[in-house]
Amino acid sequence: MRLADLYPAASHVQFHDLEDKTDTDIWEFAKVNDFCIVTQDVDFAERSHLYGSPPKVVWLRCGNAPTNQVETLLRAGVVAIQELLSNPNLHCLELY
Repeated sequence: MRLADLYPAASHVQFHDLEDKTDTDIWEFAKVNDFCIVTQDVDFAERSHLYGSPPKVVWLRCGNAPTNQVETLLRAGVVAIQELLSNPNLHCLELY
């Protein structure tokens, strides 16, 4: 995995048979299994603002970007993501 050096526990919905599930199913899976949701979908950010965490949400605001651009964004945001994950008062992080 491209980001395993920074995020060794990262996974993907397809590895958990969630690719065809609803946002609610994914949210509940992440909550129960202590995952942070990394998404380009505003729905998860809005859900985070309504319900708080867990799960935490990283909202990628880069539009329909190529994989290497998403990887660059996640690498550049590692300190902010670590702060999100460690601070109980933070629920959602927007990365541009």
